[in-house]
Amino acid sequence: MKTLLLTAALAALATPAHADTLSDAVAKDMPSLLTLYRDLHANPELSMQEVKTSAKLAAEAKKLGFQVTTGVGKTGVVAVMKNGPGPTLLMRADMDGLPVVEQTGLPFASKVRGTSRAGGETGIMHACGHDTHMTAWVGAARRLAAMKDQWSGTLVMILQPGEETSEGAQAMLADGLYTRFPKPSHVLAFHDSAGLPAGTIGYSNGYALANVDSVDISVKGVGGHGAYPHTTKDPIVLASRIVTALQTLVSRENDPQSPAVVTVGSFHAGAKHNIISDEAQMLLTVRSYSDSTRKLLLDGIQRVVRGEAIAAGMPDDRMPVVTIREKEYTPATFNTATFTTSTAELLTKRFGADRVKATPAVMGGEDFSRFWLADKSIESLIFWVGGVPQAQWQKANGDPAKLPSLHSPFWAPDPEPTISTATEAMVTAALGVLKKG
Repeated sequence: MKTLLLTAALAALATPAHADTLSDAVAKDMPSLLTLYRDLHANPELSMQEVKTSAKLAAEAKKLGFQVTTGVGKTGVVAVMKNGPGPTLLMRADMDGLPVVEQTGLPFASKVRGTSRAGGETGIMHACGHDTHMTAWVGAARRLAAMKDQWSGTLVMILQPGEETSEGAQAMLADGLYTRFPKPSHVLAFHDSAGLPAGTIGYSNGYALANVDSVDISVKGVGGHGAYPHTTKDPIVLASRIVTALQTLVSRENDPQSPAVVTVGSFHAGAKHNIISDEAQMLLTVRSYSDSTRKLLLDGIQRVVRGEAIAAGMPDDRMPVVTIREKEYTPATFNTATFTTSTAELLTKRFGADRVKATPAVMGGEDFSRFWLADKSIESLIFWVGGVPQAQWQKANGDPAKLPSLHSPFWAPDPEPTISTATEAMVTAALGVLKKG
């Protein structure tokens, strides 16, 4: 008897808080979705090279009755389904993998190799979980195509290239996403999370992800013999001073209530013990949310670099060069209040309060932001779906710092609860926007 009661209790925990025909249909579709997921995981493609991936998924959308256009923004796909009067919802999934050698040990682990933008041969892996995004995109497309009697409006489902290089969204917009195709009233996406247990949902109201800037600093010097430093201008010493001084931009110049990060991720200089180099190179990532904080940091970097060089006695013709890589800039992602609040209520009703939580904004970046920035009258939402296997989550006692992160060669989300939750959540959010009447 005790065994039967325990079994019933465990079954109740495994059942969605709002079990119905949608959850049943998603469950029945999971075997084929998991087959698709394993195929996508084993065959990733790098940013703006997603030729086979886009063709495979475009064919799926065509079979469902969508009007499909390929080659939007190079390798992007736009699938449109018009179903009477009403709002227009854009639902997005990103397609690109990363130049990472997979080390998950999965039986369907990627063995694909390619050429990175730096020109070197590299392994390729879906280390950010875009394979879960695409699979849930297909799952949601299937459900919504089968449920046309339950919604009214226009569904625009897009597959975006080049998210990891922060160029795909802009490329699709520049190629007429909002002019050649129905312009959305709402834009929606999800991202798998390495900081939440599989099958849970997190959302932020307002800022969700950060501005991301890449900055290069080339510090000039006057090289010479290491035994005679007085005859040189040591760029390593100057660059080290710059690294230290940059930290004060966050600790002493920025408002503590406005999050900011300045990280020197790379520092290269010199080639031998007894040679003072004539140059040092640094690569920075700079994160913020507001435009004013971003400006404070970027302006401050240029001021600090020049000021330290002057203090070191560098002549004008040997001043360091600061390069802000504007083409790689990713603007902060903002979730609009009305869409976020209404969707959170729908998801909580469906999955239960234990599986849907408000979560803090993060300092990662996402070019999904550009779909809202192109027209701020659009309602926008991106939410998280946890991917950490339950056993790993419990072993780490819920501490994400003890778990593989996104972009790690060891990141392997638990596919079934991640994809099924994401599919059901995306359909629930879509029906909230496209509800009849």
